[in-house]
Amino acid sequence: MTWRPALSRAATLRHCDVRQADLLIVPERIVVLNEEAAAIVKLCDGGRTVEEIVAECPEGAGEDVTEFLERIREEGWIR
Repeated sequence: MTWRPALSRAATLRHCDVRQADLLIVPERIVVLNEEAAAIVKLCDGGRTVEEIVAECPEGAGEDVTEFLERIREEGWIR
């Protein structure tokens, strides 16, 4: 797959000191990301392919990472 995920123009990734968590801010919604999800979203810079993102994640997580990327793509949070 040559798709290079990147945050959509409508999405912003921010860190919340109060919650000690990363937030994905999208229109009319704020999503509190767990540590693993935040790490994956941070890799979605438009420069890495899905395979390169999976390679930076823990071994054996490839299918979960790919499914997560597809799911947030369907939500419109990444392109």
